[in-house]
Amino acid sequence: MVAKVKTAKPLNVRARRKSLRLHGTIARDLGILIVSGRYKPGEVLNNEVAASDRLHVSRTAYREALRILAAKGLVESRPRTGTRVSDREKWHLLDPDVLSWIFEFEPDDELLYSLFELRKIFEPEAAALAAERRSDAQLKRMAAALEGMAKHTLAVEEGRIADQDFHAALLEASANPFITSLTTSVSAAVAWTTIFKQRNSPLRRDPVPDHQRVFDAIAAGDPEGAHAAMAHLVDMAFLDTTRSKGPKLKLARGSRGETVAG
Repeated sequence: MVAKVKTAKPLNVRARRKSLRLHGTIARDLGILIVSGRYKPGEVLNNEVAASDRLHVSRTAYREALRILAAKGLVESRPRTGTRVSDREKWHLLDPDVLSWIFEFEPDDELLYSLFELRKIFEPEAAALAAERRSDAQLKRMAAALEGMAKHTLAVEEGRIADQDFHAALLEASANPFITSLTTSVSAAVAWTTIFKQRNSPLRRDPVPDHQRVFDAIAAGDPEGAHAAMAHLVDMAFLDTTRSKGPKLKLARGSRGETVAG
């Protein structure tokens, strides 16, 4: 006699998917409250019983949400003391989710400047490496991304995706696995800063020519030119962002002494 194999009911699958969406939503909402400063470092979050009752969710969903936040360095749980908001030094600021939560509200000037400072440190170096190491396939990918940016503009999602693909292809062309591992973070930073600086009005200038100059230098095998072009691109992106905020941020020196415009 052949034993019957029991299969999971579709309802259970749907319930599981709903649960996954639920604790992800809770993590997002709590994450936004943390990175925006509503919950301060050191502040103790509600225990899971009180929090789940207040949010009208299961304790399991709330617990899973806290695990997500802990994995991103935003909270830490200790016996008897409960779950506390971590110091900002422990936050995984380059995590794509954390970056998206930061840009849900207006990030403070220091944090915004720090993000562009990081980009100014390593993206020009990555461009210089790409000029020496890029493959024909990577050049074609960057060229296609440029065409997409020009065709769609950064005002629409298709253009922003092309922008992210340009930067991703460039990092890949550096042929450095540690630089390439930052692709997801750089793509998130590019995406969210682009959306942020257009939140009130369209961009005042077209950034495609800046990208074209980076591409031309990489295609020509000119590392110094690629470094300079990418440093200028980051400077101008920073300038666009500060203009969208109103008051300008202070000037600072770049990784090779260049001025970061503000």
